[in-house]
Amino acid sequence: MRALALASLTRPPFPVRINEHVGQVGPESIRWAAELGLVDSSAAARRLDRSNAADLAGRACPEARPEQLRLLSDLFTWLFAFDDRCDEDGLGDDPARLAPVVGQLLDVLDLRGGPATPELAAVAGPTAAGLHDLCQRVRAQGSPRILLRFAGQMRDYLLALLWEAANRERHRVPAVAEYLQMRRHTGGVRPSFTLTDLAYGGLAEATCRADLDASSLDDLATDLVCWCNDVFSYAKERRQSRDGHNLIVVLAREGGREERAALLDAARRFNAGLRAYLRLESAVLAGGGTDAHRFVTARRAWIRGSYDWSLAAARYR
Repeated sequence: MRALALASLTRPPFPVRINEHVGQVGPESIRWAAELGLVDSSAAARRLDRSNAADLAGRACPEARPEQLRLLSDLFTWLFAFDDRCDEDGLGDDPARLAPVVGQLLDVLDLRGGPATPELAAVAGPTAAGLHDLCQRVRAQGSPRILLRFAGQMRDYLLALLWEAANRERHRVPAVAEYLQMRRHTGGVRPSFTLTDLAYGGLAEATCRADLDASSLDDLATDLVCWCNDVFSYAKERRQSRDGHNLIVVLAREGGREERAALLDAARRFNAGLRAYLRLESAVLAGGGTDAHRFVTARRAWIRGSYDWSLAAARYR
């Protein structure tokens, strides 16, 4: 199936770039996770190491300075660790177990990087402490708009995980339209885009707010990153569980198709989305100046970077 996916997906026609500081940042992110206690077993540590968060960060943000790349790599490390707790350690199978954890993390986001209350500090575990550290570092960059955007997108991500947990509890596979909407939030891509934009001076803030085409382009980039992830992670997910939160699964269920046909359909959707992205990108570049070009360059790096990282990622093998 992996070979079929590779043969069916169009390789994004953007240059391959990787940040020169990846080798420095990678071990730092792993130490950060270990010091916080985000990994509590040798198996969890191996899973996190195989995710290679710094490589994804370096491909998604090739021009970032070391401290900015480290912030993005640490976010990926946090997302991977929490995703593993939800998907592989069972937390995400039970909304009654997940809800208190999400509630505590929402309390952390409400602080917006400010001092933790004594009550929260007393009960905060490694996951909450890691999220608070990320918010503090975003806040220290001196851009309240970026901080609020990041916190809001992380809130959407956490609430979307509860949606997934409720579906799993009921053995429910969502409809395609519902899945496509929620997938934009479950992948943690939007807050990751925001930290990428922070590394480039908040470039998307003015661009997207002032230009509806740029905002639509941002949605398409989010979709492409998530759909690419679904195609490359599908084989591993099917070996480990019968979870319904994958584009191939929902296409197969709604269309009554077999696995191979659904995988080819998912690849066609990715390829069509990439063509739509390229058309819209031309309109954004034609109507904008330097900021539009920088915005498009950043999203191109994300689309190509996530594709290349997914090809090589041991996380999906």
